[in-house]
Order: sequence, then C-alpha cells, then structure tokens
Amino acid sequence: MVRILLVDDDVELSGMLREYLLRDRFAVETAHDGETGVRRALSGEVDLVVLDVMLPGVDGVEALRRIRAHSRIPVLMLTAKGDDVDRIVGLELGADDYVPKPCTPRELAARIRAILRRVQGDGTLDAGHRPVSVGPLTLSPESRTAHWNGQTLELTSTEFNLLEVLVRNAGRVVSKQELCERALGRPLARYDRSVDVHLSAIRSKLRALSPQRTPIETIRGIGYQFIKE
Repeated sequence: MVRILLVDDDVELSGMLREYLLRDRFAVETAHDGETGVRRALSGEVDLVVLDVMLPGVDGVEALRRIRAHSRIPVLMLTAKGDDVDRIVGLELGADDYVPKPCTPRELAARIRAILRRVQGDGTLDAGHRPVSVGPLTLSPESRTAHWNGQTLELTSTEFNLLEVLVRNAGRVVSKQELCERALGRPLARYDRSVDVHLSAIRSKLRALSPQRTPIETIRGIGYQFIKE
C-alpha cells in the first residue's frame, strides 16, 4: 500500500482528504506543521508527500527546501489559487507538481496517481527499461538515474520524466502539451508554466556539469528539443 504524508495545518481539511484517500486504498498519515512534516518526509517511511505552502513556523517552501536537501521523494504542493509566485518557487525547488486550493479530494487523488505512475514507470513513456543515450547523456529508466559523461545528474522524478521524453525524441521538437501529458500525466492548463520551470531546473543542473553546452533548445511558441548530435 502506498504511504502518503499529508502536511497541512487545516485539521478539518486534512481529515476530509485523509478519509477520501483511505477509501482510495492509500495509507495516509497527517502532520500539521512544517517541522514535523520534514521529519516524517525524511523518515523513509512514506512514499509521497502532499505539502501545503501555508504552514505555521516552517512554511511549505522552506519545508520543501529541507526535504530536497536530503531526498528525492515525490512532493505534491498545495498552493493558494492564483498564487503563481509560490507555485513557481515550489517547482524551482523541486516539487513534482502542484494542486491549487481549494481542491477536491478526487483531483488530489488523481494527481497523486499521476506522480506515482511516473515514478513507478508503468509504460506511460516510450516503454522499455534499457538505458537510452544521446551524446554524453545516459538515462537508465529501470533505476531512474541519469549520467552526463559518467557524472551523476541528480533529478527529481518529474525532471527525469521530462528529460526522458525529450531524449527519446532527440532531434524532434516536442510540444509543451505533449510534454505535460506524457511527463506530468495531465493536460497542459492555460498559463501553466510547470514544464518551463522544470526544464529550466534541468538546464541549470546540466550546465553545472557542462558549462559549455546546453543540449535542450527552446523552440519559441512550440516546445522544446533535445539536440541530437
């Protein structure tokens, strides 16, 4: 059974979401402050974290920063509706996706399943568990690891999936709509910048290993392309 950690200071809402997720056959525990949330997220006893941005003491953004310093556990952020700043900052820090509040339990469960499908590799991408390489980059879908010239490229689960879609289509422009559907498991929403922010993070990590080259090219108004050598 998948173990979910729900971190939200709204006790009533947490209880409602927990009951729904339990009926959906998830194991759910709750925490109501950032300190406790970080500690439980790093305990090794949960599989995915649902993290509210607005928390007392250590807020959700800082909690995410602390989690990402030690773990690549999938994190789904709960953000205030229309609050693009928190949303983008969360994605830049390594959140796998976000859900605007107020949200329905059904939508939350659907987003959780989408993330889990990507993490567990159920064939939503181009299938196959053999490593795929383009130039200095090698992706190993089975272990979900990436290497650039033999150096480890640390990626979140969403970053790995986005990069895998681009690499498997190297030399072809992939639209943002296709990237969102295949890597994030959902349609691209209007004004949604999730794909752009995730790819910006991937580029930064690639530059740290190879400052001279950027293999991901932006095709303005269309999407992105991984340059095939």
